[in-house]
Amino acid sequence: MRKLILAVVSLLALLVIVDFGAAAYSEYRVSRALRAGGELTADPSVTITGFPFLTQAASGKYSNVEIRAQDVNSNVVGEVTVEANLRGVRIPMSDLIDGTVTTVPVDHLDGRVLIDATELGTFLGIPDLQVSAPPADRSDGTGGSGGSGMTTSGGVVLTGTVPVGPVRASVSVQADLVLDGSNVKVVATDLYFGPEGRVDFTVPQVLKPTVLGLFTRTIDSQQLPFGVVPNKVYAEGSQLVIEGAGENVVIGLDELQTP
Repeated sequence: MRKLILAVVSLLALLVIVDFGAAAYSEYRVSRALRAGGELTADPSVTITGFPFLTQAASGKYSNVEIRAQDVNSNVVGEVTVEANLRGVRIPMSDLIDGTVTTVPVDHLDGRVLIDATELGTFLGIPDLQVSAPPADRSDGTGGSGGSGMTTSGGVVLTGTVPVGPVRASVSVQADLVLDGSNVKVVATDLYFGPEGRVDFTVPQVLKPTVLGLFTRTIDSQQLPFGVVPNKVYAEGSQLVIEGAGENVVIGLDELQTP
């Protein structure tokens, strides 16, 4: 009986090893396909969750696939990090093995683009830009409506060195992150003197609109992974995060990088 139990345990352990090995190989194939199709500079991280993997592979449908790619060229705000969570993914095992995966049907897709302070600063023309936690109260008094039919998803404190009249000074502003259709707007609404930011001196009232304008910009049609339309934007640490979702979509593995 003891030998039989040991044999069963050994067999189960072997099956687990084989299962994890098959999952790792499949993750590698998807990662390589993403890199080749999107002309990325490095292999993105791909994780296929769910156990056992082999039963999913046999059916050709995977419950959950997570993708994360860094240094992806957005052609709008420089290099960004792209994350996608795919649920109900259909890929025939034969396509994974021979590397012919080009398009993938997905039941549900959640996508995110993360823009760090350096890339956002380059986009705004403020090289030393810092992104801080949003202030506790909203500046527009609309409770998140944006005041013009647009949706304000979040707020942020931006700090950077900009021209104030004849001098350059470090200035902090409170800004709204606004969704206008598929566009993302960074709208500076007021100077900020709270703990998350700083202003070296009081900006003259006459120069205030000009200074706020330096921190205000529209990110035109920022594409999320695989063309998902943005539905939320907010600050997370020192990054701006743009999110979107899609149902019953067919994604192309060459759609990570903006041409």
